Amino acid sequence: MRDDGGVDVINRGYSAAKDAWSEAQGKAYFVDSTDVGHLKVSFFGPFYASYVVFALDAQDYQYAFVTGYDRSYLWLLARTPAVSDDVVAQFIALSGQLGFDTDRLVFVEH
Repeated sequence: MRDDGGVDVINRGYSAAKDAWSEAQGKAYFVDSTDVGHLKVSFFGPFYASYVVFALDAQDYQYAFVTGYDRSYLWLLARTPAVSDDVVAQFIALSGQLGFDTDRLVFVEH
């Protein structure tokens, strides 16, 4: 948590082609209240994007299913490079129920 009521955000990924890690640090703020999974997130100064959490590992906070406010984005965010096949299946099923074209999903190799 940040002193200003926000949340520090760190997105980290590894590029096998470059044999290097990259990292982006940002900040997020709850749009409504802290018990509603709708945040505005910024990695680039005053520009914010909407993150709407539509499913969450509430036990251990190991993954979240996230979309943009207008549903133009869709992510399965995880703390580890790999998640179980069950989590992937849940993500695909729930995303499909919400109207996303799950045939267009891209899963990256880690």
